[in-house]
Amino acid sequence: MKPEEKNKEELKKNNIETENKDLSEKEVEISNKEKIKELEDKLVRFLAEMENQRRRFEKEKEDAFEFGGFAFAKESLSLIDNLQRAKISLKNDEILKKNDSLKKILETFEIIEKDLLSIFKKNGIEPIQSLNQKFDPNFHQAMLEIEDQNKESGIVVQEIQKGYTMKERLLRPSLVGVTKKTSKNKKDPEKGK
Repeated sequence: MKPEEKNKEELKKNNIETENKDLSEKEVEISNKEKIKELEDKLVRFLAEMENQRRRFEKEKEDAFEFGGFAFAKESLSLIDNLQRAKISLKNDEILKKNDSLKKILETFEIIEKDLLSIFKKNGIEPIQSLNQKFDPNFHQAMLEIEDQNKESGIVVQEIQKGYTMKERLLRPSLVGVTKKTSKNKKDPEKGK
């Protein structure tokens, strides 16, 4: 081989090696960019998940603080129920009706009931207003239906047990009696129809 040809061949070889080296460097650069992009994506997702988790914990903390006494409040309702039952029982007792001290006992019960309701109100516990309201399954539990032609069907006309909410969340539904229209197709037993 001539020295000129040898030089040309070496130049070609060097050019090919340089091109291969350049291609290899570009591939590595592209591969590195893809890895960086992938890592950036993972980091963004991780940060988003951390933020979501922080918000979730914050909400749970607020709910625990706001509704932490929910179970206690629910059980406390039995105090007011029992107090009201005791008042009714005392009012209906024939022997106590003749006694002058009944009035003082009932006044004491009234004071205790007002204090309890005041404590409830301070803690966000409110009675549900049911009478003469449209039946709402979110706040009422129908215990019986009462036929009434004078009122629209589905109106609460009797409250068996008062319901309560705590900070607009249902604590206990009202147990109620609801109106229903009588059907006109019923047979009248007096007329024999």
